[in-house]
Amino acid sequence: MSHDILISTPDSARTCFRDPIPEIADAARYLDAAISAHLIGRRDVADELIRLADMPAIKEWTESIWGSKSPHVKCRVISGDPQQLPGQHRVKERMPTQAEKRTLLKRDGYHCRFCGIPVIRGEVRERIRRVYPGALRWGSKNNDQHAAFQALWVQYDHLLPHARGGNNELDNMVITCGPCNFGRVHYPLGEVGLIDPRMRDPVRSIWDGLERFIG
Repeated sequence: MSHDILISTPDSARTCFRDPIPEIADAARYLDAAISAHLIGRRDVADELIRLADMPAIKEWTESIWGSKSPHVKCRVISGDPQQLPGQHRVKERMPTQAEKRTLLKRDGYHCRFCGIPVIRGEVRERIRRVYPGALRWGSKNNDQHAAFQALWVQYDHLLPHARGGNNELDNMVITCGPCNFGRVHYPLGEVGLIDPRMRDPVRSIWDGLERFIG
């Protein structure tokens, strides 16, 4: 994905590219209720609730951020920022270990550090999909994926991007949703006008990332 490059300074720094829409909170409630229904044996109710969370408005929100022509993501050139490195000069290990991922999830509380929406691990989504394949669609193309699970897809994001020399130290990583991660691609925070999320506390709530589905 690529975005338009601006030489001028953005109007102001932001915490995220686009504020979450109300449908995202509604979908999270549906999914949370679906897992509760599943755990008491009401699979019919769980199936219906998972389907209800697959909202076109959420799909539009996601696409408006991570699309190559996003109106919400504008990049600028900042003198002195690290340049994109050739592959052979980047940190060898791109992704954190399983233990590091658990630490990040515990620290950041299953919420995107940029926009604050709740997030769900891909492993949890896959376990739910196996039980509810008709309700939780997950094809190879974006348009064939469940809108809520796509938007709430947890990412382990490098604040100084891997392509710019960022490493896997936990201080350089935060939990994000899919749109915030893929919207920023390889740009440092300043180049897309985002405030460093480490300057504010993580969102805390009772959201558990639907982890209780797998125990």
